[in-house]
Amino acid sequence: MAKKGLGKGLEALIDLENVQEIENETTNEIDINLIDINKNQPRKNFDKDKLEELARSIGEVGIIQPLVVIKKKNRYEIVAGERRYRAARLAGLKKVPVIVRELSKQEHLELSIIENIQREDLNPIEEAKAYDALMKNHSLKQEEIAQILGKSRSAVANALRLLNLPDFLQVSIAEGSITAGHARALLSVEDPEIQKSIHEKIIKEELSVREAERICNNLKKKEDKVPKTKDEEITFAEQKFSDKINSKVSIKGNLDKGKLVIEYYSKEQLMEIFDMLK
Repeated sequence: MAKKGLGKGLEALIDLENVQEIENETTNEIDINLIDINKNQPRKNFDKDKLEELARSIGEVGIIQPLVVIKKKNRYEIVAGERRYRAARLAGLKKVPVIVRELSKQEHLELSIIENIQREDLNPIEEAKAYDALMKNHSLKQEEIAQILGKSRSAVANALRLLNLPDFLQVSIAEGSITAGHARALLSVEDPEIQKSIHEKIIKEELSVREAERICNNLKKKEDKVPKTKDEEITFAEQKFSDKINSKVSIKGNLDKGKLVIEYYSKEQLMEIFDMLK
């Protein structure tokens, strides 16, 4: 399968754990104060204890694997190796070993994202946002991301589903208060207030993923048995939308938050709706 969106030669650079072994690469010692972090990289949180542990190791034996950087005027920006860079600063190093690469802006972003996704210490939300960035910025499909990273398509799809959760649940996952498994169980609950209540119960009672799934599934069964009545304003809005685009429109949610679902029954009708919404 073709890997659309990947810059020229990028596939050869994906395995950054072995970057020092690539032929014809020159390692340079650069003043650490001339190096800037890459603001677009997916990892936002660094474990303080692990960073200090790495800093102690670097203080004793130095940096074994060089950073990968690009040159920006008289400074350098990290493509791969921010964790080593942060630890080196903690260790008090004045200079660090780097490999200077010439990359296009697209290659720079892709390489940084792929290097970080391949690491095991990304939290599930950082990983999901990295996949999302590859899809939106580089026209990659879920199947292509899965193939590049050696993951299953379902693993990528399940990760991306986490971005449908409200912010407070995404923060909870990133902080490790609940697991991605707990969060996927909560995806079946539409009401944010009920989600919050179950979330608090999971943490307070230290529920397993299976226990959380059981609670959410039982709640879903009860909701399905209760006939739902729609707000008159929502019903009115649905009718207006339907009349406007000559197709069935459903609003799921309430007046404050919800989803707008537009149905179509042929490719031609889809294109007509698309033209109306432009």
